Amino acid sequence: MGIANQNDLATVRDGQPAYLLLIDGFIIQDPDNEDLLLAGARLYDTYASVFVDDVQRAARLSTKAHDYGRRALCQSHPNVCQYEKGAFEDFSREIATVENKNLPQLYGYATAWVGWIQAHSSDFRAVAELPKVELTFERIVTLDERYERGQAQLYLGVLRTLRPPALGGKPEVGRAHFERAIEYSEGRNLYVKVEYARRYARLMFDQELHDRLLNEVLTADPEENGLTLSNMLAQKQARQLLASSAAYFED
Repeated sequence: MGIANQNDLATVRDGQPAYLLLIDGFIIQDPDNEDLLLAGARLYDTYASVFVDDVQRAARLSTKAHDYGRRALCQSHPNVCQYEKGAFEDFSREIATVENKNLPQLYGYATAWVGWIQAHSSDFRAVAELPKVELTFERIVTLDERYERGQAQLYLGVLRTLRPPALGGKPEVGRAHFERAIEYSEGRNLYVKVEYARRYARLMFDQELHDRLLNEVLTADPEENGLTLSNMLAQKQARQLLASSAAYFED
């Protein structure tokens, strides 16, 4: 997708709404087209999570992303959607039926879902769905641990470093996922290192690791097919995190 290869964040911020309207029109004309639904989920999720600061607007846009992601997967696996709000055991059984041929749909569903939870993080009912999202990403890495150059590993790294060990978190498991994501992208997904620093290094108060990861991001070439936009965002956030490093770790 051309947007993923764009190296100017402002251009994407200003131009992407036109693509959102365009993809909506295509989906209205062909509502069961899985490729269009996945594209819509990806576009809305990216725009809502990266470029929208207004909480209510981000919630609306992420809801549309989640809806498109659900529709893409649940044409072939309707019981996944049926049990999404139901018991964990029922949902777990249905997710286990998704096979490799539906990995793109499963991944699109999972990423849009976690974006929706992030945009609704003030709602306990939304946050309570995180175990099911984590299970969905686990299914992805079971099917193909290198999928999308380790992107599912990145999501699992974030999910498993949300809490410190004293509160039941699994930061060392999360660290292993971050390391795999770096390996599977051959170090070219710079956003992995930003999240590694933000989620794990700060959680564990490891300033040496934190600053090393972020400096590696800033000295890297951000141009990479399919990752350029993400890498430009990573460098922007790396500068911000480094600027607050001393204050964070001294406190």
